[in-house]
Amino acid sequence: MKALVYHGPGSKSLDDRPTPKLLSATDAIVKVTRTTICGTDLHILKGDVPTCEPGRILGHEGVGVIQEVGAAVSTFKPGDHVLISCITSCGKCDYCRRGMYSHCTTGGWILGNRIDGTQAEYVRIPHAETSLYPIPDGADEEALVMLSDILPTGFECGVLNGKVQPGSTVAIVGSGPIGLAALLTAQFYAPAQIIMIDRDANRLEVARTFGATACVNNASGDPVAEIMKLTGGVGVDCAIEAVGVPASFELCESIIAPGGTIANVGVHGVKVDLHMECLWDRNISITTRLVDTVSTPMLLKTVRSGRLEAGKLITHRFALNDVLKAYETFAHAADTHALKVIIEA
Repeated sequence: MKALVYHGPGSKSLDDRPTPKLLSATDAIVKVTRTTICGTDLHILKGDVPTCEPGRILGHEGVGVIQEVGAAVSTFKPGDHVLISCITSCGKCDYCRRGMYSHCTTGGWILGNRIDGTQAEYVRIPHAETSLYPIPDGADEEALVMLSDILPTGFECGVLNGKVQPGSTVAIVGSGPIGLAALLTAQFYAPAQIIMIDRDANRLEVARTFGATACVNNASGDPVAEIMKLTGGVGVDCAIEAVGVPASFELCESIIAPGGTIANVGVHGVKVDLHMECLWDRNISITTRLVDTVSTPMLLKTVRSGRLEAGKLITHRFALNDVLKAYETFAHAADTHALKVIIEA
């Protein structure tokens, strides 16, 4: 089969690899019909994720059709259309029983990290019964790819961890796919303001059409002064960090209001300074999280009802044979105006 393979920092290629086989009675083999590229994949290629070793097939998002199931799998059968969760969960360990699927002792974020992932024609899914979701008849499977990762990530790590509430003021630093997913799902709670901050004018314009009440371009001017002007000099109740670089986290520290919450979403590959000399008396909270995907069933219903237009995040489409071009397009989003790219296997 064809697969996108990571060969170490800065190196990848489309290779021929063996089709995966069942290794456990709880496995399923899924023929991938659509997958996508995540910002985390770019972090892997930068060398920010040492758990991902050279030779790994990348990708942790997608939809597909089950080809084969292990003897212990009773809720799925060959031919079923399924949504692949970016998080693999056994459903039985202590972390899973606490709803922390991302820390499952035999799962978590392993697809495209510790085991081969979804940017391929076929993928093996461990713990299939608790790591796959049935796709209802008539559903827009392309849009549902957004439910593999970015929508639950933006919602859980940003909106829920950030304690977004009716009437609150929210700033989202980073208007990429994850930041936009946080913007879309923050509107579930009717905050008074959602301020988007980015260096890309096109992404800020997209954010405005998605419901942002204000947009701040931090490529020029003073974003802290702009935020203070928008909030009457107080700052924001919730600052969502959706980039994963020191400057964006430190910006969150500078704009948070007393009693507010900084919700980190971004993948950080280098240290970030925590300015306790400025924050020690501010009554703030800082949260970190890897998505658990506990919200996926709810988000699936919301997308199917039309209340959450997940498909708006898709800007480009490619065949698997053109996956290297897809990576170039996604990695140079400032020039290509890419948000999420769909790759059809």
